[in-house]
Amino acid sequence: MDLEAEETEAKEMLAKDIKPGTVVVDNEVPIMIESVTVQTPSARGAATLYLFKARNLISKQKVDLKLKGTDNLPEADFRKRIVKMMYKDNDDLHLMDQEDFNQYSIPLSDCEEQMKYITEELEGLYALIYQDECVGFQLPTSVELNITQCDPAIRGNSATARTKPAELETGLTVQVPEYIKEGEKIKVDTRTGEFLSRANS
Repeated sequence: MDLEAEETEAKEMLAKDIKPGTVVVDNEVPIMIESVTVQTPSARGAATLYLFKARNLISKQKVDLKLKGTDNLPEADFRKRIVKMMYKDNDDLHLMDQEDFNQYSIPLSDCEEQMKYITEELEGLYALIYQDECVGFQLPTSVELNITQCDPAIRGNSATARTKPAELETGLTVQVPEYIKEGEKIKVDTRTGEFLSRANS
């Protein structure tokens, strides 16, 4: 894996192409997109709207944006450094750069939702460096987590693909198919929080 700092070129992104986890610039400030809702118009010929919930990476304030699919925003010019979780304490998450062993600290209050996907073994985690400061991090699109608690597996074919809640090692709860067992490792989409599949053994 290439551990060199990855420079990101600033480019314009159409609203319809902006996904959760993308970092764009709004009013000269970098913001990270946390969720996207598509609002399809009922009126004929009206534009589809994209409602974004985001976080200002400098002030940490929540930001709401409403854009047409053809509107665009510049992608933020930042560096990505591959990191691993060292540990967390009562206040901060501590990350270590896997190339130069620099350490970054991020307040837990700024990454509460993302913490549900992070373990010390997690690969593909990037620190976002903007103007020489770590302003956040980017998760891989999917992670593998162990199931610590769920109802027993139910065998047999069901006409309806029924699911059950499963609690994972990080405290995250996801809906999984009934055949999944406690103790198994599963893949979860970090953008939606949904079960993807059993992890490859």
